Amino acid sequence: MPSVASIHKRHAYGKDAHTYYPVLIVGAGESGVAMGCRLKQVLGTDQFRIFERQSGIGGTWWINRYPGAACDMYVLTDPVCDSPKNWSTLHPSGPEIAQYLADVCEEYQIVDKIQFHTDVKNLQWIEQDEEWEVTLSHLVPGTGDLSAYEREQLAIEDGSHAVYIKEEIVRAKVVVSGVGGLVEPKTWPKDIPGIEDFEGEIMHTARWDDEIDLQNKDVVVFGSGCSAAQVVPELAKPEANVRSITQLMRTPPWVQPDLLPPHLLEKWDRWMPTLCTNIPGLSRLLRNNVFLMLEHNFFAMFTDSAYGRWKRPQIEEAFLAHMRKMAPEKYHEVLTPDYSLGCKRRIIDGTWYRSLNSSKVELTTQPLTRVHAKSVTIGPGSFYPRNQSNPSDEVREIPADVLILGNGFETNKWLHPLKMTGKGGKDIQELWDERGGAQAYLGIAMDQFPNFFMLFGPNTATGHTSVIFATENAVNYTLKFIKPILEGKVSSYEIKEEAERAWTKQLQDQLQKTVFRRGLCASWYITEDGWNSSTYP
Repeated sequence: MPSVASIHKRHAYGKDAHTYYPVLIVGAGESGVAMGCRLKQVLGTDQFRIFERQSGIGGTWWINRYPGAACDMYVLTDPVCDSPKNWSTLHPSGPEIAQYLADVCEEYQIVDKIQFHTDVKNLQWIEQDEEWEVTLSHLVPGTGDLSAYEREQLAIEDGSHAVYIKEEIVRAKVVVSGVGGLVEPKTWPKDIPGIEDFEGEIMHTARWDDEIDLQNKDVVVFGSGCSAAQVVPELAKPEANVRSITQLMRTPPWVQPDLLPPHLLEKWDRWMPTLCTNIPGLSRLLRNNVFLMLEHNFFAMFTDSAYGRWKRPQIEEAFLAHMRKMAPEKYHEVLTPDYSLGCKRRIIDGTWYRSLNSSKVELTTQPLTRVHAKSVTIGPGSFYPRNQSNPSDEVREIPADVLILGNGFETNKWLHPLKMTGKGGKDIQELWDERGGAQAYLGIAMDQFPNFFMLFGPNTATGHTSVIFATENAVNYTLKFIKPILEGKVSSYEIKEEAERAWTKQLQDQLQKTVFRRGLCASWYITEDGWNSSTYP
C-alpha cells in the first residue's frame, strides 16, 4: 500500500514527528479483538495497533473475576471471527471466555499488535491533516485493571507516579472504538453515611479481590442484577464457608428458566463438546436454532405489538411459576416484579433462586441507612413491594465484615472517561448533551467525527440475543469504509448530520413501541432524563 508507506515516511521525518498507525483500535475486548482479526482476514493488513489499559485480553471477561462469573446468554450464538469453539457448557465461565479470546488472537497472530497498560486518554481530529491525534497514557502495570475513579484516588494518595509512567502523542488515520458498555463500575452510594468508619473490606463484583478472605465472614451484597445473581450462589456453597450473606434488593428481576433443566444440562455439558467435534454441521445447526428461538423471544417479550401484548403475560406467568417452584415461599411476594418483562435486564438461570433456600442467605428489600465499624443498619421501611399499606418501621443492625457492590456500571456514559474532540473543536459529550443523549448512526458513526467508528456504540444492545452478533456486524460494516482509506482512494468518511439525526429520531420513536419506552420502569437502559442510549428496537 504505497499511500500508507508515504504517510509513515512523512510522520517519521516530519518536523513534528509522531508514531503513526493507519488504524488504531481502542480496547482488546471481544469487539477490539474481532476488529483486529478481521483486518487481517478480510483486508490482509497488519497495519494496526490495539491499545488496552488492562493487563490481559478479554475486556469485561478479563476483569470480571468474581466467583460464578459466566456468560448469561446461550454461548452457542457467539463465535468470534468465525472461530468456532465447542464450549464446555451453555453458560461458560468468564475465564473460559477470556481464554477463548486469547486463543483467537493467537490463531490470527495479532497478539503482537496489542499493547497493554496503555490508556487512550484523548482523541482530537486534526482537520488540515485529516488524521486523529491520540494522547496515550502509559500506566504502571496492573493499575489499568482499576477503574478510572480508583486510579484517580491512588494518584491522589500515593502520587501520580504510582499510576502514570508517561504520556505519548501518536497519530492515526482511522480510530475504531472497542470500548464496551460495562466498563466503569458504579461507586459507593453517596447518600449512605458512615462508610469511612467501616473496618472491613469493600469491593465491587467487577473488581474482585481474591486476596480478601471470606471464610467465616458476614457478607453484605448490594444489588440483585446479573452479577449479584451469579456471585450469591457461589458464596452460599458449603465450600465457601461464608458465615452469612445478606442480599439487599431494591426491586426483583425477572428470572428466566434455563434452556434445559439441571439434569439435562449436565448431560449436555458431558456429551455435546464431543458430539459437536465429531458430527459436521451440528454446532452450526444448534447455533441457528438457538438464534431463531431468541429472535422469536424478542417479539414475544419486548414489542408492544398485539402479539407481544398477548404472549408476554403468558411468559411472565411461566417465569413466576418457575420462581414459586425454586425460591422459598417467604420470598414469593418480594420476588414478584411489578413491571413488564423485558423492561429491565432479565436473569437467565435458576441458581440464584435455589441459593435463597440456604440458611446462610437472607434476601431483604429494606434500605441500607448507615454503615458502622463492623455492621450496617437497614430500615426503616422497604423498597419493595411499593404498594404496602403498612410498611415496616423495623430497624435492624446486622454484622458485616465484607461489603460487596453488585450495583452495576456507568452504562449511560458512553466512551467515558475518554475525551474526544471532532471537527471545529466539538466535544462528543457536549454534542450528545445538545441532542438529548448518546447516539450514533447505526450505533457506529457520528457526524463531525470523521474516520471514527464504534463497534459497540449507542443503541446496539438488544436485551435478548448475542452482543457479539451486533459487534461482528459493526466490524464487517466498518471494514467497507476502512478499505478505501487504507488504499488511498478516500481520505476520510463522515456521516451527514441529517442522516444521523433522522436515524436517531426513527430509532427513539420505535423504542416507544417496545417495553424499553420511557416511564414504563426505571432501568439502566434509560437515563434520568428519559433517554435510551442502550437498546435497539
